Amino acid sequence: MLFRVKTASLLVNLGNSVEKLSISCSRGFKNAPRNYCNKAEGAVPGIPYKNLTVGVPKEIFPNEKRVAISPTAVVNLVKKGFTVNIEKDAGVEAKFTNAELEKAGAKIMAKNDVFQSDIVLKVRAPEVSELPLFKDNATLISFLYPKQNAELVEQLAQHKLNSFAMDMIPRISRAQVFDALSSMANIAGYKSVVEAANNFGRFFTGQITAAGKVPPAKVFIIGGGVAGLSAVGTARNMGAIVRAYDVRPAVKEQVESLGGEFLEVGIQESGAGEGGYAKDISQMSQEFRDAQMALYAKQCKEVDIVITTALVPGKKAPILITKAMVDAMKPGSVIVDLAAEAGGNVETIKPGELYRYNDVTHVGYTDLPSRLPTQSSTLYANNITKFLLSIGEKEHFNINLEDEVVRGSIVTQNGSVVPPAPPPKLDAAAPPPPPTAVVKEVIPPNKFKIQLNESIQYSVGLTGMVGLGCISPSPAFATMVTTFGLSCIVGYHTVWGVTPALHSPLMSVTNAISGTTAVGGLLLMGGGYFPSNTIQALSAAAAFISSINIGGGFVVTQRMLDMFKRPTDPPEYNKMYGIPGVLFLGAYGYGAMQNSFPEIHHMTYLASGICCVGALTGLSSQKSARVGNALGMIGVSGGITATLGILQPSMENFVQMAALMGAGK
Repeated sequence: MLFRVKTASLLVNLGNSVEKLSISCSRGFKNAPRNYCNKAEGAVPGIPYKNLTVGVPKEIFPNEKRVAISPTAVVNLVKKGFTVNIEKDAGVEAKFTNAELEKAGAKIMAKNDVFQSDIVLKVRAPEVSELPLFKDNATLISFLYPKQNAELVEQLAQHKLNSFAMDMIPRISRAQVFDALSSMANIAGYKSVVEAANNFGRFFTGQITAAGKVPPAKVFIIGGGVAGLSAVGTARNMGAIVRAYDVRPAVKEQVESLGGEFLEVGIQESGAGEGGYAKDISQMSQEFRDAQMALYAKQCKEVDIVITTALVPGKKAPILITKAMVDAMKPGSVIVDLAAEAGGNVETIKPGELYRYNDVTHVGYTDLPSRLPTQSSTLYANNITKFLLSIGEKEHFNINLEDEVVRGSIVTQNGSVVPPAPPPKLDAAAPPPPPTAVVKEVIPPNKFKIQLNESIQYSVGLTGMVGLGCISPSPAFATMVTTFGLSCIVGYHTVWGVTPALHSPLMSVTNAISGTTAVGGLLLMGGGYFPSNTIQALSAAAAFISSINIGGGFVVTQRMLDMFKRPTDPPEYNKMYGIPGVLFLGAYGYGAMQNSFPEIHHMTYLASGICCVGALTGLSSQKSARVGNALGMIGVSGGITATLGILQPSMENFVQMAALMGAGK
């Protein structure tokens, strides 16, 4: 005998219409809605997970390789009590095998059986041929884009499906873990840079090699949303010079934190819109739009790669790059339009195609996330399963329209189309203007004065070393000073903090300094104008080869440093570094000719050694690289001169030495 329970009343708000449903629940009546019965009995509202099946069919949209589930997501759903049915080979393109999914707890079934599940998870919206396969009152969760697919929404309602659009999930803090749009945009931004690099004819990163200088690629990214910021970070990590622009002022800090340069127009006008999106360009003033287009035109002439990401939900993508701008781009440039599926931001783009126009490669792919199917399927599966588990509470599936995320994403329910919820209100107001600062006149540095002071300091230091040799009380003093200076002071700074870009110039200077092995050859040379025996011949050859290292090393270093110089850099007066060199060698020559200062040679060696080590230290920084090269020249010259001062060779032997070393340099 059946016994009655009270009638439960449920108010369902479908926009402006309110329908009062009276539901009679009787135990033993199979057709009674289980979720409402539980509520009437005072239990947790909704259907227990253990009574529900989740189906994941294979995507049939052309070239779609993603799947709405992953083995990890299957484990999570099964652990909660769901029965997970997956169509055979649904995850093959995403590299999820049937065996792997079965091991995670899923059941591999035929297509029709999967669509008979209570809840169906998909990536793309269902095709017309798939709609009859759904069971009555089933729930669909997938990308739907209801504003663009009104006819599909009506068909979903006719089939009495409860449908949720992953693209309509409100952008609020609690829903970030469900935000599949951001997950896919992140992948699209990364992949856009990879596609650009694949179609670009040079390195992204700059290099300085013995074969010449390779400039870094310049990348301009329009839009600072998730896709744009992902592209900024990826391009910067690949070594490119990255510039980005967005109408939202808040994006500036995010772009700069990733290493990009944020460009701005001269007109202050906020482009922040509702829901975290940027305003449609048509909502901006004409003056602002003109300035914006002028910025785009200028960047197209300068950069090698342009990536556009500007989309307005539910509308055709705005044209930001005109045909005239494309015509002005350099041959071999690349354009990647992430808005191609919505018409494109570039006037010359062809959605879904890769082609060249005016020697500019256009990448208009509309399936960038699907080109990384394993990664995109993994992230999407996390988003959609966590969203599914959020619909209801305490392991019961229950559609509660009072939940902001559920209300924002639901499209159809109980055979009716649910009017869209108003977007969450975010602060779209322009930030307050910064306080007025006192602008101080910037006086350019006086390079002549700076380098004159440096030359004076080096002159005092080097001549002071010579003077110390003149007053040295004993040979032991000079030896101890030499050891102390080289080991405790100079050696520590030799290899500290070398800038990566200066590795090649540093190695070149090191090669030049190693040419001081010529000193050994000079010590053994003899025989007058020509060597007279084998030892003298080998010594002459050693001095000649070492001099090649000396001259070539310093010349190559100077040329490498010149490649860093930009046309806009202030003038330099590097010849002034010859003053301390001339004074150093002149002071030594005068002291050596007096034959009254026996320790002057040792102190000259010390000064020369310090200069050589100072050269290596100087090459560790862009600011001191040129003075480092000059110090190296002074040090090597001083060492060779001191050797000649000690040897005091005959005129014939000196001519032989000068000829060999002069020929080598």
